Amino acid sequence: MNKSKLAVGLLVVGSLTVVFGTVLVFVGPIIIDNQIVKNLVIDPKNEMSYTMWKDVPVPFFMTVYFFNVLNPTEVLAGEKPMVEQRGPYVYRKRIQKQNITFHPNHTVSYLEYRSYFFEPSMSVGNESDVVTIPNMLVLGAAVMMENLPFAVRLMISTTFKTFKEGPFLTKSVGKLMWGYDSKLVDFLNKWLPGMLPSTGKFGLFAEFNNSNTGLFTIHTGEDDIRLIHKVDSWNGMTKLTNWKTPQCNMINGTAGQMWPPFMTKESTLPFYSPDACRSLELVYQREGIMEGIPLYRYVAPKTLFANGSDYAPNEGFCPCRQSGLLNVSSCRSNSPVFISHPHFYNADPVLLDYVQGLQPTEDQHGLFIDIHPETGVPLNVSIRLQLNLYMKKVSGITETGKISEVMMPMMWFEENGYIDGEILTTFHTNLVLLPKVMVYMQYCFIVLGLATILGVVLLHYRKKTILNSPPLPIREQRLFPQPRLTNQHTGAPPSPHHSKLSS
Repeated sequence: MNKSKLAVGLLVVGSLTVVFGTVLVFVGPIIIDNQIVKNLVIDPKNEMSYTMWKDVPVPFFMTVYFFNVLNPTEVLAGEKPMVEQRGPYVYRKRIQKQNITFHPNHTVSYLEYRSYFFEPSMSVGNESDVVTIPNMLVLGAAVMMENLPFAVRLMISTTFKTFKEGPFLTKSVGKLMWGYDSKLVDFLNKWLPGMLPSTGKFGLFAEFNNSNTGLFTIHTGEDDIRLIHKVDSWNGMTKLTNWKTPQCNMINGTAGQMWPPFMTKESTLPFYSPDACRSLELVYQREGIMEGIPLYRYVAPKTLFANGSDYAPNEGFCPCRQSGLLNVSSCRSNSPVFISHPHFYNADPVLLDYVQGLQPTEDQHGLFIDIHPETGVPLNVSIRLQLNLYMKKVSGITETGKISEVMMPMMWFEENGYIDGEILTTFHTNLVLLPKVMVYMQYCFIVLGLATILGVVLLHYRKKTILNSPPLPIREQRLFPQPRLTNQHTGAPPSPHHSKLSS
């Protein structure tokens, strides 16, 4: 009776174990997804994700390469520019959000400040290294003024000569990056305020250091996780005014640091970039793994900087030149500045014919973002862009000499960051290791339950077989008959006593 009760108990336990494991198969992913949603919502209570969003503690760097002009005199005579890439010059980038304000409609506003610190150990040289690049103040202004009356252009040329501004600059990397004193800049800011983007020293990144990227208002994801990190407004605007079509003026996607979770291979990575003055969108390329963490790699499509002729939706970003160039003059004080991929990667091949010294490759010059698809958190980021100046001869401005019409690369930079150290360990434990353990557990429960049930069934079947089997027949196993001892006189078996007497 006790054995029967034990068998029934084991059968019940085995069945419940199988049911529990089966339920986990369906409920486990839901539990994991709910935990992801709970921990990703932008909320100070979510310590890990909120800290990553607020202060971006992972290493982040900006790597800069200059195109040193080797033949400036020949360029002024109309010859093809010859450039030599100089770099890298690496800066550690610190990002920190301030003025964080949560709103009742599940959005949060903030100002994101960025600052840069030179890293000599990671650089090829020092900020004191000298390079030669086109002078944007002269050659850029010349293109901007080419439609003004000839007398005005002569006056502008005289102004350049007065302040000793030539068509090319030969200055240190530090001054070109963060600014240098210029009497011409002081003059323009005094008499033509608003003409230049900077009111202090003039440098390619002077307005970037110790500044913010504008007032972002994004969704916290508390009401709908599909909206998390998506931009609700920028500087109070829900759309831009720089471009010609409503589609091009849309502020799409996130602020470019995180994306909504549960991404698929059909998902894209839209984000708004204040530096590019527009929304950008990356597309899925392939799967990968980083330190045991699965990822999706997203890259820039060839249509990203295509002109309106090659890709009709980009018509609103024109006036355009060759494909591969984004005209950002509308948000750069009308200066003839264009953005592209480094070395004109993914651009019209004709651009490479105008300049000597460029060698584009995907590995070195393509941009990408590696995303953990379940959370939308970037694991590895490399955004690479090139700054170009459109140059040409402008009559009346003698500083332009006989310069041939050319899209001149000035420098390119890469902003890259990756998760490592304690953050990577915590990320791997919570979002990779624990879900795997849950998956293994659910199948262990199923296997254990089935093994228990099978064991009980086999024991019951064996016992039943033994009880129902007929008794085995008793057979003689003697091969030879045993001789029977008898009394010689009577034929009766001898008695014990007789035997003893006989002996």
